[in-house]
Amino acid sequence: MNKTKIAVFVSGGGTNLQALIDAEKAGKIPHGEIALVVASKPGVFALERAAKAGIKSVVVERKKYPDKPSFEADLKKTLDENGIQMIILAGFMLVLSADFVKQYPDKIINVHPALIPSFCGDGFYGLHVHEAVLNYGVKVTGATVHFVNEVTDGGKIILQKAVDVLDGDTPEVLQKRVMEQAEWIILPQAAEIVAKKLSEA
Repeated sequence: MNKTKIAVFVSGGGTNLQALIDAEKAGKIPHGEIALVVASKPGVFALERAAKAGIKSVVVERKKYPDKPSFEADLKKTLDENGIQMIILAGFMLVLSADFVKQYPDKIINVHPALIPSFCGDGFYGLHVHEAVLNYGVKVTGATVHFVNEVTDGGKIILQKAVDVLDGDTPEVLQKRVMEQAEWIILPQAAEIVAKKLSEA
């Protein structure tokens, strides 16, 4: 079977990366292979997770480049050298340019910790999302996996899963519940949906 070669982009602890690694090990992403982990900075725990799973990893640091185009050119070169066909943004804290994204149409997916179109767009990332959810007083939140296009959180939705907001929730408690009950479930599922489509193309 043809497997789609996947690169996972990370910027931190890599909990979503771990969910993907575990899902692949369990045979839940049969059409995809995590071939590369790309970190935006050195020393993040996600790199240890990659090493432990025997997955090749690289660090491409934005601040080491004079501008975004040269940074993204190097990123593209790294992906090409490793035969990458699909990208998963798993807590990647840099916004990719429209020019970069256009080179991978319907091949980049992102997980967002809310039900798009609510609580998304510029400035909505990490705990900021859960703070906004609690401040607004909504009773249901969740996670969304979507294709990445030139608009922040603007690409077509692949999967969503709802999670209840409970009385007494703090942003941290809610973040953990959304990860466990939604992100870690739908991200591997969406990865398989897209990998399968690309492997058959």
